[in-house]
Parts: sequence; C-alpha cells; structure tokens
Amino acid sequence: MTVKSIKDYVGVSRDRVENFNGKQLVYVSWDHHLLFASPFLLCLPPETPFAAMVSGPLTALVQPDPDAAAVDWRTVEWLKDNAPFTPDFSRSLAANGIGHKDQIRFRTPGLNALLNAA
Repeated sequence: MTVKSIKDYVGVSRDRVENFNGKQLVYVSWDHHLLFASPFLLCLPPETPFAAMVSGPLTALVQPDPDAAAVDWRTVEWLKDNAPFTPDFSRSLAANGIGHKDQIRFRTPGLNALLNAA
C-alpha cells in the first residue's frame, strides 16, 4: 500500500550507545541450544572483562539448560561476525573488539542434550 506523507520522516534511533550511560548492548547466543529462542541481550560497560561477562551474567542465563553444568568455558568455540574468534578472557569487551550491539556466539561440541532428545 502506498503512503503519502505531509513531511519528511526523520527516524531517531533510541538504541544508540550514547543512550546507555556508558554501557553497551551485547548479544550472546549458544548455538544448537534451542531452549533459548533468541540471543541473550546483555547491557555491560565496555570495560567489563570477558571473563566477568562469562562467569557472571552469561553463566547465570544458561543455567536452565541441562548442559550448562558441563560447559568448560576454556574449550568453548567462539564466533564473532560469523567467523572463529578467540577471546582473551583477561581483557575487556572493548579490547576484544566487542562493541555496541555486536553479537557473539558460542558452541559446545558434544553438549547438545536437547537436540539429541528430539
């Protein structure tokens, strides 16, 4: 359907990094774990160490999955921009190249209990 406007539409993005008081949005998803319908959305300061993101909010969010207790975070396969990514757990999100609204994914080969049950 065609729409006629009486003036130019100017969209204002409300999820710009400037609107998050020094924090940024980071999407994190666990490949092949369909208990979670979409990526987790974390709002963290860019100075957050990668290890703190994993041991804090990420570990808490994956707990409902039956495989969560068996995850060895040192052997997880990480992806950023659909390419393999090796994070430095001692460095910050920013130092690992993770910016506002970036998505990182992780895989845990051999840990797919819910897929195997289907």
